[in-house]
Amino acid sequence: MTSIARSAGSPCERCIQVFRVLSSKVQGSIQQISSYAHLWISRVQKLLLCLRHADVIHMLDTAGMLFCKSPSRAHRKRLKRAACGVAIALVGALCLASEASSGDISKHLTVHQLADKQLTEVQEKCHNQITFRESSNNRYAVNGSHHGYYQGRTTYLKGKPDDVQFYWYWYYVSSRYGITEYDEPDYCKALHHLRVKGWQ
Repeated sequence: MTSIARSAGSPCERCIQVFRVLSSKVQGSIQQISSYAHLWISRVQKLLLCLRHADVIHMLDTAGMLFCKSPSRAHRKRLKRAACGVAIALVGALCLASEASSGDISKHLTVHQLADKQLTEVQEKCHNQITFRESSNNRYAVNGSHHGYYQGRTTYLKGKPDDVQFYWYWYYVSSRYGITEYDEPDYCKALHHLRVKGWQ
């Protein structure tokens, strides 16, 4: 009975020994990989430090004396490697950058949203009545030589985005009808002028 138990136990012991050997090899591989990662991290940190120092030296070198001599072959190789590292870092940063962080949000707002953000309630109401009377809130409206939301007499407004048209009219109304006590164009005076003239 004991001989059967021994023979049954010995394969298990061999399996355990094989497992221990394999696990030690796996742990060695993991340690090696982590040491490679640590090596690359330290190299990148050194590169960034060198680049920072290079920027400071370049700022201090106002006479341009550092660039009088052409760099040696070894130095050129180091510069090339540094440039490749910087290029890779820049590409990665550009790939990760989101659209929201790269642009002005006013490009994506309509004239009515811009008016809501920039004007008091009274002026916003007058502004919105003007866009309705002039173009039925149509960015692409054309009436002879008049274009856009505000039917400005210029081809500049033809098909322009909402923010361009909004700020064009902002300056137009400010210069022609004045500004309110809150430093905004007096759209209500402009609307009154439209009603008096009977322009639609």
